[in-house]
Amino acid sequence: MTFVARHALWSDEQTDAAARMRRLVEEKNLEVIRLAFPDQHGILRGKTIIATEAIASLESGCSITTTMLAKDTSHRTVFPVFTAGGGFGMKEMEGAADVLMVADPTTFRVLPWAPATGWVLCDLYFADGRPVPFATRSLYRKVLDELAGRGHDFVAGLEVEFHIFGLDDAHMRPEDAGQPGTPPSVSLLSHGYQYLTEQRFDQMEPVLEILRRDIVALGLPLRSVEVEFGPSQCEFTFAPRKGLEPADNMVLFRSAVKQIARRHGYHATFMCRPKLPNVFASGWHLHQSIVSRASGENQFMAKDGGEPFSAFGKAYLAGLLDHARASTLFTTPTINGYKRYRSYSLAPDRAIWGRDNRGVMIRVLGGAGDAATRLENRIGEPAANPYLYMASQILSGLDGVDRKLDPGPSADTPYETKAPLLPKSLRDAVAALKDDPFFREKLGAEFVDYYTHIKNAEIDRFLSEVTDWEHREYFEVF
Repeated sequence: MTFVARHALWSDEQTDAAARMRRLVEEKNLEVIRLAFPDQHGILRGKTIIATEAIASLESGCSITTTMLAKDTSHRTVFPVFTAGGGFGMKEMEGAADVLMVADPTTFRVLPWAPATGWVLCDLYFADGRPVPFATRSLYRKVLDELAGRGHDFVAGLEVEFHIFGLDDAHMRPEDAGQPGTPPSVSLLSHGYQYLTEQRFDQMEPVLEILRRDIVALGLPLRSVEVEFGPSQCEFTFAPRKGLEPADNMVLFRSAVKQIARRHGYHATFMCRPKLPNVFASGWHLHQSIVSRASGENQFMAKDGGEPFSAFGKAYLAGLLDHARASTLFTTPTINGYKRYRSYSLAPDRAIWGRDNRGVMIRVLGGAGDAATRLENRIGEPAANPYLYMASQILSGLDGVDRKLDPGPSADTPYETKAPLLPKSLRDAVAALKDDPFFREKLGAEFVDYYTHIKNAEIDRFLSEVTDWEHREYFEVF
């Protein structure tokens, strides 16, 4: 009996998808299949397997080391993996032991930019069939299951800003290697601040068209391709999808964009605010709603013409605001991302909502009888792990519903309205999450301590560096 069968890991839908996957591999004469899982940062890691071997062992899983879950964003292992419990307090995680990647066949795709290559997303399991508790896709699935138990589905649409530059020097000399290595030298593809002008779009069209073609060929639900406010900045938006799909789409989209761009001599980055002159910060706005599993009806939609959204939607919104500070570590997980929260910008700086106002944290869109009624959370950065971002939204919103919270009035002057300020730094966000009893209960103290440990390791490494600011400030005056 296979690992999948022994532990009943696949649904009927996944079993059917596995049969289609086997047929496609044969029909398309695929030579290799990439098995990938999203790590704690939402970065894809995994192995490339010869196609015949991958298909033969599809239901047996593929081993991968647990140290993948112990790394910060420089890919440094920040847990003492060779001590008892491996720094996780778990026998299964010590000694750089293996876990199994098990494919989710419903995610299988043929990559348009890589010859004869298939790709499939995986989940992580221990040898006894238990999901690895630090694997964020499994964590998100548990949250979706809780929502489904209430008779609801989560629907999310993606609005993602990022930068594409010309790649001038990849810095591949041995002395440029490191953790992290020397970042590439780049040049602009367009000047900025001519927001949505056709002239700027046409300047970036050659690379945008390459990306558009392959993103559509992947089957991602692309809706629009736009040039954004800043130099070399653009935005892709995607049609709403349910459940796991929008999070899976986000990790595949980011990985695809970076790979496709690099193959054509460009550098794409989802870093929030690159340290380049005149460059503008990027955000990831998450459009979300809750729909009935039975009827498909949008639970945020108002029936009364005098209300922008339903009582359920109001309470859900109030939950997002109530847990905004603690959830910021999931929506904005990098040191750099906090450079975006500035007053009188197009980014929020406090936990407030408003009707169609781009200065608030939560923008309410729609109205009575509008099936597209939704909440647009403008807090996120494009580097966020989508599984954690979306899980934090559902948990926060449902808590607001359970407690019948009131979000208060719409904020028409978002940078003057009195409201709790968002964390000013990653350190503040770590403290807000670590001290929050709600997320410790819902996500488990084990996961919260794990995630904040990784983030504290990044912060400590950052604080040990001498910055340009310090050198400029003190080198001469003292």
